[in-house]
Amino acid sequence: MTSEHDGIANQFEEHRSHLRNVAYRILGSASDADDAVQEAWLRVSRANSDEVLNLQGWLTTVVARISLNMLRARNVRREGPIDAEEFVPAIAGAGPDAEQEAILADSVGLALLVVLERLTAEERLAFVLHDMFDMPFEEIAPLVRRSPAAARQLASRARRRVRGAGMAGDADLQRRRQVVEAFLSASRQGDFVALLALLDPEVVVRIEDVARLPGGERVLRGAEAVVERARDFSRAARFCRFALLNGSPGLVMAPHGHLLRALVFTFAGDKVASIEVIADRAHLRRLDVSVPEPDAL
Repeated sequence: MTSEHDGIANQFEEHRSHLRNVAYRILGSASDADDAVQEAWLRVSRANSDEVLNLQGWLTTVVARISLNMLRARNVRREGPIDAEEFVPAIAGAGPDAEQEAILADSVGLALLVVLERLTAEERLAFVLHDMFDMPFEEIAPLVRRSPAAARQLASRARRRVRGAGMAGDADLQRRRQVVEAFLSASRQGDFVALLALLDPEVVVRIEDVARLPGGERVLRGAEAVVERARDFSRAARFCRFALLNGSPGLVMAPHGHLLRALVFTFAGDKVASIEVIADRAHLRRLDVSVPEPDAL
């Protein structure tokens, strides 16, 4: 019995990395992914897997089913309270666990994780398993309790939301994306000379007031004032990624994939004319966030 158990354990370990990647892309959390994989091991260790022809596929199905149940069980968002007075929140989390989650999030794409959180559990599962792991819809269908054709529709609907259907861009949109990405790069590097060159002299930054605190700074006017406050932003810019927000170029700030801020840009020519910093959870949920392909604009 011990040798049989050891054999199952060895086979499971061979696939652990793959299973964790599947769970992470479905759940968007490294700790939740670890829990899903551990639960999968508990189930597999009690099952008879000797006659399974495609062990990785079978294990993937087990992890996917567990992950789907975990998604359905979520009834609250994971973000903590947001301090509306800060242009950028303090980024919590340090040490090996936080670093590992940051590595995982970067491998998937922080902006993509933000979009995936807006899908239904069934849409997310169908999209992840088919588009990211090439699982056929015939195998996905039982997991979401639909026909293969309906599972295909779930993935298609998710794909349109992720990629932003109908948002094929033009030259103006491409230039604006370049400006936003240059803004992000300059902020990360603390290159405030380059940042200043990207801003219209009369640029306005409006910071959403979530806490309704009296006397708080809600509006920044002028390029110099924005650059001065951007010194704070540089601390958290590594958690930002480009995304389309309601079809317009912008940034999402998502530590470990959990959306905390959205920055919506407007332009005067090739200069940034205004930035709206959205922090209210209800407003963030109403945003149409999409992640265009690199050559889609």
